[in-house]
Amino acid sequence: MTDRVYPSSKVATNGATNGATATTTTAANPTATKPQPLRQPYRPQPQYRHRHNRRSNRSLCCCCCFWSILIFLIVALLAAIAGTALYVLYRPHRPEFTVTALKIGKLNLTDNPDGASSHLVSLFNLTIAPKNPNNHLSFAYDSFALTLSAANNDVVLGNGSIPAFFSDTKNFTSFRSIITTASDLDLESVKSLRSDLKRKGGVPMKLQMDTKVKVTVGGKLKSKKVGIRVTCQQIRGVAPKGKSPSVASVADSHCKVDLRIKIWRWTF
Repeated sequence: MTDRVYPSSKVATNGATNGATATTTTAANPTATKPQPLRQPYRPQPQYRHRHNRRSNRSLCCCCCFWSILIFLIVALLAAIAGTALYVLYRPHRPEFTVTALKIGKLNLTDNPDGASSHLVSLFNLTIAPKNPNNHLSFAYDSFALTLSAANNDVVLGNGSIPAFFSDTKNFTSFRSIITTASDLDLESVKSLRSDLKRKGGVPMKLQMDTKVKVTVGGKLKSKKVGIRVTCQQIRGVAPKGKSPSVASVADSHCKVDLRIKIWRWTF
């Protein structure tokens, strides 16, 4: 009889055990079988792109500066040409002012009881004549603010005003104004003014007039209002004695007209 061979149960048991172990390992570590993503290697960016961008920005900035300067020069050149043409056509001249008379009614300086200051009382009668020497320019003046002061120490002797007026071409007119004050002066100002009052030739005085004016060219072209200052010097006067006023010397006086340009808080 032929012998039959039976498989051993230990092999099956080992196989089952191995399968269970594999299953358990797979279940316990499920991520072990997933494929890992590939990492891209680091590649540094080329530097020529940044250099190219910087050069482009510099070129753009230089181009803007160039065109801005060019436009400014063209505008300045056109303004200079227009100004030269207007000067040749109309021959503009500054207005002229002349102090024709100045009478001193009062110029009294008295000490206050405290002794720390003195009181000044003054009264002046001023006659001034503005003139327009232009053939094609006319001036429209605002009201004038007048200040009369001592020329050596700038002590204010009085204040006054002149009303607004219009000065046509080749126009000559005359105005009268009262300049007066009643104010207290400090010791330094009193000392300087007393020294001037003792002068034989009289107190040297300075008249300052501030206003704004609008210029009309050829009857059509009008400018904006600009500030002007008229300064008249070489005026001398003595304090009156008694009730009759004294007459100041204005024969050698001369007046200068300057533009007053205001930029923000500063006036030039």
